[in-house]
Amino acid sequence: MLPLPHVPMLSQMFVVTEADAAAIRAFARGGELSAAVELRRLFPGITSTTQAREFARAIAGWKPPPVPLRRVRLLRPSKGQH
Repeated sequence: MLPLPHVPMLSQMFVVTEADAAAIRAFARGGELSAAVELRRLFPGITSTTQAREFARAIAGWKPPPVPLRRVRLLRPSKGQH
């Protein structure tokens, strides 16, 4: 396998799961600093409190994704259908 090229932007990215976002939103209700501390606990690579506050503010503003509708599949045809 070939080595991946170094892309500076990618070294600063992180992925936030819905569970992480929910935790950050919960802490944000207690205050911006609480949310920033939780964010830094979840992502130790974020070392700046100022940056953590900005990220926490952005994440706290996200809305959870809508729950997809489930399709109903009939297991047996109803009476009168063949």
